[in-house]
Amino acid sequence: MTITSSYLPSDAAARAATILRSAMRGEVVVPGDGVYPQPREIWNAPVAHEPALIAVCETTDDIRAAMREASENRLPLSVHGGGRVWAARASRPGGMIIDLSRMRNVEIDPQAEVAIVAGGARVADVIAAAAPHGLVAVTGNSSTAGITGFTLGGGYGLLSSRFGLGIDNLIEAEVVLHGGELVTASASENMDLFWALRGGGGNFGVVASMRIRLHRVEEILSGAIFFPWEQAEAVLGGYAGIAASEPDESSTLVCIVPGPERQPLLMLAPFWTGDRNRGDQAIERLTRLGAPIVANIGRTSYADVLAVFDAHALSGRNYTARTRWLPNMTPGVISSLIEAANARTSPWSVIASHHFHGAATRISSASTAFSLRRRHFMVELIGAWESGAEQDADVIHDQWADEASHALVAEALPGGYPNLLGPDQRDQIPASYGSNGIRLRILKRRYDPENLFSPAPSLPV
Repeated sequence: MTITSSYLPSDAAARAATILRSAMRGEVVVPGDGVYPQPREIWNAPVAHEPALIAVCETTDDIRAAMREASENRLPLSVHGGGRVWAARASRPGGMIIDLSRMRNVEIDPQAEVAIVAGGARVADVIAAAAPHGLVAVTGNSSTAGITGFTLGGGYGLLSSRFGLGIDNLIEAEVVLHGGELVTASASENMDLFWALRGGGGNFGVVASMRIRLHRVEEILSGAIFFPWEQAEAVLGGYAGIAASEPDESSTLVCIVPGPERQPLLMLAPFWTGDRNRGDQAIERLTRLGAPIVANIGRTSYADVLAVFDAHALSGRNYTARTRWLPNMTPGVISSLIEAANARTSPWSVIASHHFHGAATRISSASTAFSLRRRHFMVELIGAWESGAEQDADVIHDQWADEASHALVAEALPGGYPNLLGPDQRDQIPASYGSNGIRLRILKRRYDPENLFSPAPSLPV
């Protein structure tokens, strides 16, 4: 099907496009071009923003040229880092998209255990490059996510309990600032910018490449344990007790997912990277929390672990999401999660809980822009529905997500995970960075004085 656009770019966007076509190695795409629909596509189907100009970059010099034109012409700016985000931060109506999806190169230094990652690389690119060397990176649970956006926003992952958040494994970043200047941010250069990038997301410039720390993991024990829905309350209560003393080597993702008949199922996805005997014992404890329908656990690869989660995040579906930080998995929280699952307005909706513990908690709150370093659960409430659903489907499913989120407020910590907060969730944004918010606002004004990067994870006002 051919998609046409009635949007006409402004004079400023037209001028920028003309200049960039002679300055860039990559493509410059505007409405009316035959290829325009393809680069403007994003993962979340309902979002159909009409950018005025898409700079499909292939080199760092392309990014610098695009940044200069965006600044010169005061074009609202967003960055598509190669992956996906439900809130459509990679698309800005009437603005410029800097599209990094062709910049996916990953270089591995096996001796230093470091990866040099281009700005548009996806999680799958990093995992595939590191695996032949017996190395893994701290990533999120989707192989199709962009590694840069994941990292800069904080970076919860299955390896975080052992090796810290994604931001804790960022060594340095090459950043193109608003006027096109290229700088290095690290622990020894542009330290303020390095601090802000680690949790403040893409609010300060375009990360053209990163150096990230890799880790040697000898063996991974993982899989999925599915419990029938009527056992959910008992299993979650038992898991809460286990989680209170979960060691660094263990990370368990708890999900409420659709079953074969679209009924909710409770899934525990254990992930163990330590001694095999201890791992077997830990997983046996989880299995005995109820009478599983299926318990498929064994030695596996990191790529295969991510493939399990990829199956629940299909591109082209409609998505809405909310997030809450919860200090404990209390009976009240468990009751609210079960009620939310029973009230789902779509069988494809998912509730996921990430246990934040271990190495990631042993880092000072002030050392990175991401400030919440106490043990907690990060809960995702993800509404998902097929395109062509009932009229006002987005309103219906947004309401479900809002109500499920509100039901957790009484027991939640202030704020929420910035990588998952949408632009309208103003009740949570101000508290999401804790006492680091003041410093972030100051640095935002220094590095992005024209506020070109407003679609990035929102900062407190």
